[in-house]
Amino acid sequence: MTLRIGHGSDVHRLVDGRPLYLGGVHIPHARGLLGHSDGDVVLHAICDAILGAMAEGDIGQHFPDSDQRYHDIASSELMGHVGRLLRDEGWHVHNLDVTVYAEEPKLAPHRHAMRSRIAELLQIPITAVSVKAKTNEGLDAVGRGEALAATAVVLLSDGADASPQG
Repeated sequence: MTLRIGHGSDVHRLVDGRPLYLGGVHIPHARGLLGHSDGDVVLHAICDAILGAMAEGDIGQHFPDSDQRYHDIASSELMGHVGRLLRDEGWHVHNLDVTVYAEEPKLAPHRHAMRSRIAELLQIPITAVSVKAKTNEGLDAVGRGEALAATAVVLLSDGADASPQG
């Protein structure tokens, strides 16, 4: 059995006039994330972690912002593509750990929905998905409430017998 670890991160500016999506879930908030897609930093970080573990580049290589097909696309569609690539190449997500950095909104009420949606998109058990939230204690753009960020770490395995049990 082969194991691989991948790490991903993303950050986007918060702006007026856009809905906020995190982990594929609409989060009620006055501002949303600016990006070529819907700006979902959680799904973008996960995609980068998975692609990195597979040695398949990064999200910008697969979905360049110069390609109008991806303008305002739901990041859940991007994650679906990465999930298919993962399965097609014979990899399995053993576990996934995500940290979201935000001063607001409070994410605790949405953690289960985000875990559930991520598990659904990747076709893995919810028990293999962890989502945590941290503040930046008033420091930098995230701390001032100007942006949101996320990091993700994933452990992939190439054997079906190593898939997590749900």
